[in-house]
Amino acid sequence: MEVLSLTTFELLLISLIVISLINLVPAVYRHLRYWEKYNVPYVKSGGFFGMTWTIFLRLSTFHDYVKFMYDYHPDAKYIGWMDFGKPTLIIRDPELIKELAIKSFNHFPDHRSFVTEEMDPIFGKNVFSLKGDRWREMRNTLSPSFTASKMRFLYDLIAQCSHDFVSYMHENPELCSMIELKDAFTRYTNDVIATSAFGISVNSMRNPENEFYERGIDVSTFTGLLRATKFLLLRLHPRFMKTMGFSFLSRSTSKFFWKVVTETVKAREERGIVRPDLIHLLMQAKDTKKDGKLNQMAIDDIVAQAFIFFLAGFDTVSTLMCYVVYELAMHPDIQERLREEVDRYLVEENGKVSYESLSKMEYMEMVVSETLRMHPPALVTDRVCTEKFELPPAGPCYKGVTVNPGDNILFVIYAMHRDPKYFPDPETFDPERFNKERVASINPYIYIPFGVGPRKCIGNRFALMETKIVLVHLLQKFVIKSNEKTPNPLVYKKGSFTLIPKNGIWVTLEKRDD
Repeated sequence: MEVLSLTTFELLLISLIVISLINLVPAVYRHLRYWEKYNVPYVKSGGFFGMTWTIFLRLSTFHDYVKFMYDYHPDAKYIGWMDFGKPTLIIRDPELIKELAIKSFNHFPDHRSFVTEEMDPIFGKNVFSLKGDRWREMRNTLSPSFTASKMRFLYDLIAQCSHDFVSYMHENPELCSMIELKDAFTRYTNDVIATSAFGISVNSMRNPENEFYERGIDVSTFTGLLRATKFLLLRLHPRFMKTMGFSFLSRSTSKFFWKVVTETVKAREERGIVRPDLIHLLMQAKDTKKDGKLNQMAIDDIVAQAFIFFLAGFDTVSTLMCYVVYELAMHPDIQERLREEVDRYLVEENGKVSYESLSKMEYMEMVVSETLRMHPPALVTDRVCTEKFELPPAGPCYKGVTVNPGDNILFVIYAMHRDPKYFPDPETFDPERFNKERVASINPYIYIPFGVGPRKCIGNRFALMETKIVLVHLLQKFVIKSNEKTPNPLVYKKGSFTLIPKNGIWVTLEKRDD
């Protein structure tokens, strides 16, 4: 008797179809009637899956989806939407964002998480995924590790990675005539995270197939059909996925990160090794006392925090670097002004830039801030309601609405950053928006590239530091130029949840004469 053997993808696809059909009829009815019943402005098109099916099938981009929803009712303070049958409100009003993300944070303290600790201990225990008191405890434990003084502690490690990365390209000019930025910068961020979070020196330009880099590509790729199907199933029915034994990370990747961190911690404890990196800071946090109590951060907590630091740093920070360099290539006048600032500090410090000097570079800050406005690494951020909350009417013709526990709210970062109401001529790259005179007028609840409130990205200082220092070294050695493969305008890849250019970002790095 022949036994039918199903591949992992076939099993996932069949599961997705069955679950969808079982829930389809009641969910569609609820979707069509839910926000209309409460007299809330809502997105009327898209069916149960909204426009998500078009992203899943690679027919549209996520940033178009986000902008479409945000603009659907341009005068409303918020808009109703159903996300896989889950009531969700898209918040458009900056005062409401302030209220929900900060003043009433206790009503909306968590991110929506579809991966639990039981399903995937590494992903489920990181500071992004944790909820309630568990999140507060971990955030309080980690926060001291990301202060300005601790960034100064890590600065030399990052500066060395940056120096090695740029020096390799300078020594190999054949790479620079036509270089794809995403590939290059993910190698740089891989090296930064490997040394600063895991205490391991990796040079991904000289050793392109190192395991750290390959694991980074594995965990940060969401565009394949198998990954997309798995992602949808985790969102639709996490309990079913747990029962079937599926997790967010592959077993081999989980095993890799677990082994690296546990062996590093064990070796340092046994040999008394001290190295200025995140593992050391987490080990210190594990052994600190607060209110007379010893923090009990277990080894799996350390693994989880080191992993999320790796995931965020590997992909999102490299994306930021790509767009900064792209904009400099497309705007030579802005590039030259930034180079003049960099050169001035390099002369003052005999060819090097200290952490203090990097922090003082005003035009550098302006350029990076404008890049984050136009090309935010995260297009949306969310919160989940845990305590009933009464929202005021979305507009003159509407009624107030009760947000119930389990309902979601979304802050659509990309759409707000491109709203001409807040940023005139939003498609134009203009660092002057962030000069001393104008930056005070920017609403802090509209410009939120790293999120907002207590859930704001804990590693934003680190991300900015490693971005700025690599820009210093690049501008010191090269002039960045566009070429025939440089996209203009940018066309984004369909099926992705981040801003990934369709054919990459290609530039030319020309050695400076001076």
